[in-house]
Amino acid sequence: MEPNFEVDMNEYLPLRDVVFNTLRRAILRGELKPGERLMEIQLANKLGVSRTPIREAIRKLELEGLVLMIPRKGAEVAKITEKNMQDVLEVRKALEKLAAELACDRISPERVEEMKKAAKDFQSILKTGDVTQIAEADVRFHDVICFATENQRLIILLNNLREQMYRLRVEYLKQKECYPQLLEEHELIIRTIEEGRKEEACAIVEKHIYNQEVKVSDVIREQKE
Repeated sequence: MEPNFEVDMNEYLPLRDVVFNTLRRAILRGELKPGERLMEIQLANKLGVSRTPIREAIRKLELEGLVLMIPRKGAEVAKITEKNMQDVLEVRKALEKLAAELACDRISPERVEEMKKAAKDFQSILKTGDVTQIAEADVRFHDVICFATENQRLIILLNNLREQMYRLRVEYLKQKECYPQLLEEHELIIRTIEEGRKEEACAIVEKHIYNQEVKVSDVIREQKE
């Protein structure tokens, strides 16, 4: 099955960076799957570029740990490892607990309504079964909390981590049996932040991320078997 992504042209970036960003996003969003071979000619034809920027992008992706070079086989998308997942989620847990704590003090009534709307939108989009749309809706929910902190440094840090979290988020959201629990956690996050209950808000955020770690760990182990 041909991967479903397109080049995202940006007139302010060199072509090699545009290709790199396009492939990086496709990997992190699961459009290029773990273990999938990256064929230079196929990718060049799909994106409408020469093989040179494809080759340069693959080298950069290798440095980021998103691509592996296999002797006599070439490049393939790196599989998610438990260590990589734990590193990312440790940082996410610390930052999102801080965001929840600050939001308890600083969230405006308008942001509370925005947070509730984002949760409802997420619940509606679950019915589509489109994992990419579901992941985007989940990002929007958590972004409301992030922006409610009014801490620009924290917003930047979470934004920088977003792409690394996205790959894990997609894997988690493929597990439909987790949806009822996920919806309940969103409701608890909303309630505790709206009522300014910092300890409880931090605790549910920690549980929210722990549940993701457990489920994605199961997926990683299954892929090894």
